[in-house]
Amino acid sequence: MGKFQTVTYEIHNRKIKNKEGVRFAFLADLHGSCFGEDNADLLGEIDRYAPDAVLIAGDMAVRMEPQTLETAQKLLEKLVVRYPVFYGPGNHESKMSGAEHPYRNEYLNYEAHLNQVGISVLCNEKKIIQLGEDYFTVNGLELPLEYYHKPFSPRLTKEKMEELIGCCRKEEINILLAHNPKYGKTYFTWGADLILSGHYHGGVIRFSRHIGAISSQFIPFPRYCCGDFYRGEQGMIVSPGLGEHTIPLRIHNPRELILINMKP
Repeated sequence: MGKFQTVTYEIHNRKIKNKEGVRFAFLADLHGSCFGEDNADLLGEIDRYAPDAVLIAGDMAVRMEPQTLETAQKLLEKLVVRYPVFYGPGNHESKMSGAEHPYRNEYLNYEAHLNQVGISVLCNEKKIIQLGEDYFTVNGLELPLEYYHKPFSPRLTKEKMEELIGCCRKEEINILLAHNPKYGKTYFTWGADLILSGHYHGGVIRFSRHIGAISSQFIPFPRYCCGDFYRGEQGMIVSPGLGEHTIPLRIHNPRELILINMKP
């Protein structure tokens, strides 16, 4: 059983009406990890914060380990009876859903079940939710797998994003679940108020709040590696993740559950 730390961010945006703020729990890159029996420790920490919704930026499982789908599913089933849950895919979900993947059926059954129990799995889709006085549009971006190629991947333009997910309506409060932080600059330009990413696992070796050694695409000292970034009132938070796969290495880089309070 692993350990994690809890990190809290406060994001200010004048679109928010609720003076007390709107609270979110943010998870990324669980990769089938377990904290306590059936993730009781992780669930307990989320319950202590009592968020208004739970936001997930992908890679809850490991693509070649189908048993990790069951671990993720058990956690998500418990969360959705307590909170609205929004789930944007990562590259592991995208790969598992591919026509040639050996565990495609297992993944499709997992995704169908999550939708059946009320989890919003957003694959280039969006959903509007009212939380108190505020209405949020939650956007789940699923990038084609070529955007994860190592070490070189295509440039992501605003136009390509709009082709995938539509335009960002600036009068709305937009949350973007975008697994790959490499394209943070484009996400800001697209117009999201809050961008949530993961994928880089904190750069494996973490030197500071924002600096890690290497990205999942073998880019040294990548921009938007971990922590929080801002452009005006827009905020981007990159999770170092709650798990690992293949080579379970972390140095000065604890796993994190992230809690967010959006305030006016």
